[in-house]
Order: sequence, then structure tokens, then C-alpha cells
Amino acid sequence: MSTLQLRNIGPKSAAWLRQVGLRSREELLAIGSVGAFVKVRRAGFKPSLNLLYSLEGALLDCHWQDLTEAQRSALVQDYEARIALQPLKAPGPASGPVREHRLDDNND
Repeated sequence: MSTLQLRNIGPKSAAWLRQVGLRSREELLAIGSVGAFVKVRRAGFKPSLNLLYSLEGALLDCHWQDLTEAQRSALVQDYEARIALQPLKAPGPASGPVREHRLDDNND
């Protein structure tokens, strides 16, 4: 089953998962919902925690809103623990410094 066909996973989330190498339920199951969420974040995407809950719901075959508060808290704690061990890189500057060079009209 492809990630696009998983419960809770829409086209954008499925595209993110494909771009980080997760194309099937089996691959998602092997890495787990938190592992997949971390891969998406490390790839530079900026998903909300709803993706984390959706991934867990997909693996449990339930709607992500049916996860209990305890399940959600455990997912967030696991995510935070993994990021604490190996923090996400801060994004670099969009471009290098801008330098302005003016030429005088009288060629002095």
C-alpha cells in the first residue's frame, strides 16, 4: 500500500514522505511515526504536529483525532528526545551578503 493510500495522509504529506524515501506502509511501519516525522523535518519541510499524529493514526488505522492526549504527549516527548540527541540544523541565509559597487560617471 502506498503512502498516498494510507488513512490520514493527504497528497502533500504523501509527497513529503516520498521525498524522504518512505513510499509504503511497510517502510513507514519500519521507521515508526516519530522516525518518519523526524526525517520529514530534517529534509527541510515544516510540518505541524498534525503530521506526527496523522502518521501514528495511519499506523494504528484510526483517525488522528482519535489519539488520546496521552498518546499525543508520548509522541511529542519521543520526538523532542530524538531532536535533543541530534538537533535540527538551523536554516542558513537565503543568499550571500549583498555588496554594492558604484561606478562614477567621470571615470575618476
